[in-house]
Amino acid sequence: MGGRYGARVRPQLPDLPPAALEFLVERHLATLTTLRADGSPHVTPVGFSYDPAERLVRVITDGASRKAQHAAAGGRAAVSQVDGRRWLTLEGPVHVRTAAAEVSEAEERYARRYRVPRPNPTRVVLVIAVDRVLGSVPPWG
Repeated sequence: MGGRYGARVRPQLPDLPPAALEFLVERHLATLTTLRADGSPHVTPVGFSYDPAERLVRVITDGASRKAQHAAAGGRAAVSQVDGRRWLTLEGPVHVRTAAAEVSEAEERYARRYRVPRPNPTRVVLVIAVDRVLGSVPPWG
């Protein structure tokens, strides 16, 4: 099954259980890990949205940010959300999207989970095509 972002949903990646999906719509911040040119991790706090149908994470950010620069270089990224003993990490290939429609969609998803983002004419969307999930969200994990 191909997605709009060139991602392929891997058959061995099962759907997330309801408890995990519920956790991913609660209002929590997360960390985004991207990789610097030297391979070292760059970790920043972010808000994000998860689309279970397409298995995509979306993070809105300024196009000049380090995280956007790292994502533009290709490679992988991960978001990790933690609340006490519950945690989930979603990882996969990361891409930068600049099309107005994609930015608008990501802003709307962000607004539903957190708040309406302030205007930013240089905003981009980092899209992670999730192919690996780690976590501990009862009753899963």
